[in-house]
Amino acid sequence: MKESHKKVKVVVAGASGRMGMTILRLAHEDHGLQIVGAFERAGHPAIGRDIGELIGADTLQVPVNENLVSCVEAGQVVIDFTHPDAVQENLAVALKTRKSLVIGTTGLSKSTLAKIKSASNHIAIVQSPNMSVGVNLLFRLASLVAKTLDDRYDVEIVEEHHRHKKDAPSGTALELGRVIAAARGVKFEKSTVYGRKGITGTRRRGEIGIHALRGGDTVGLHTASFIADGERVELVHRASSREAFAMGALLAAKFVAKKKTGIYNMQNVLGL
Repeated sequence: MKESHKKVKVVVAGASGRMGMTILRLAHEDHGLQIVGAFERAGHPAIGRDIGELIGADTLQVPVNENLVSCVEAGQVVIDFTHPDAVQENLAVALKTRKSLVIGTTGLSKSTLAKIKSASNHIAIVQSPNMSVGVNLLFRLASLVAKTLDDRYDVEIVEEHHRHKKDAPSGTALELGRVIAAARGVKFEKSTVYGRKGITGTRRRGEIGIHALRGGDTVGLHTASFIADGERVELVHRASSREAFAMGALLAAKFVAKKKTGIYNMQNVLGL
C-alpha cells in the first residue's frame, strides 16, 4: 500500500483565519495527514487561492472553496475553528456527507451543543473548548487539586486573550470551572460568579469566580487559583503560539478518523 493511502485526509474550515492557516501549515508538514480541501464563507477574498500560497508553501493544487459539500466530500475529517454561527452549517454538511468532525470553535450555544450530540449518533466528533495538550493536562490537575483541597480554598479563574476574541469568558475558563465543580460535587451553574461589581457582600463559601481580560495579542493565559488563609495554590497555562492548539487538533483528526460514531473530547484523544 502506498504511503499516501495511509494518510488521514483532512478538510479545514475557516482556511484563511489565524487558526485555519496554522492548522494548514502544520498539517502540510505532517506525514500522516493529507490536505484535500479547505473552505471559507461565500465572497471571502481567499476563495480560489491555492492553500500553498496561503501558508507560504509550494502550490498544492488545493484551492480554497466556498462549496462546502463538494469540498468536504473529498476528505475523511473536517476540522472546524470558525465562528459559532458557522458551526451548525458545517455540522450539517459533515452529517450529510458522513464525515468525521473536529470542532475547536468556542462560544457554542446550548442548541448547537445539542445538535452536535445528536449528530454523534451517526458520525464521529471530537469537540473540545481547547485542543492544547497542556491545557487538557491542566484540566486533570485542576480536578485533582479540587478533590484534595476542600471549599475552604476559594477558587478564582482568570483568563486573558487577544483583543479580537469575540466570546467571554473563554471556553477553556468555563471548562476549568466545570471540572472543578464536578470534582467538588457541586453544580457549576449555581456556584459560579462572572466578575464582580458594586457591593457584592462577603464571598460565598464554595463560590467559583471567573474573570476575562482582553487586550493586545495574547494567545491565551489561564490561571486557576485555590486560595485559603495562609496559603495559595495556582495552576497556570500560558500559550505563546496557536501551534499548541493546532497540534492538538491534528491529533484529534487522526484519532477521530478511526472512529465511526460517538462524541469525544481531548481527554479521550490523549488517553487521559
